[in-house]
Amino acid sequence: MAFQEIDTVLGAEVSYRLAPTAKRYTLRDNGFTETKGGNFQLIRPLEATPQSKEGFKLKITVDKDIQKIKMSVTTANGLKAVNIFKDSANDLLQEKFYFLMDGFISRGLFEKV
Repeated sequence: MAFQEIDTVLGAEVSYRLAPTAKRYTLRDNGFTETKGGNFQLIRPLEATPQSKEGFKLKITVDKDIQKIKMSVTTANGLKAVNIFKDSANDLLQEKFYFLMDGFISRGLFEKV
């Protein structure tokens, strides 16, 4: 999956892009870690209870130039992208996803497109 200027997770109605105010320190302050390649990556669990190890993970990667992103919701092992929006049983996961993204928007990391 390649980096894009505008991206979203599988099945979501809202797309996102990096805000002009997004900087290296802003990414680090919000939980992103720098990879060996210089990109910034965030992996957050989306399960209903934080202690459970099964469930889905939100993965967001920002390129080293802080211009492009790639986003996905994956299985617990991180190998396969899943669509949490196709089943109403995942309403809590959808709500948690939008809550996390709204938090990033309010901190100047992302913008809705």
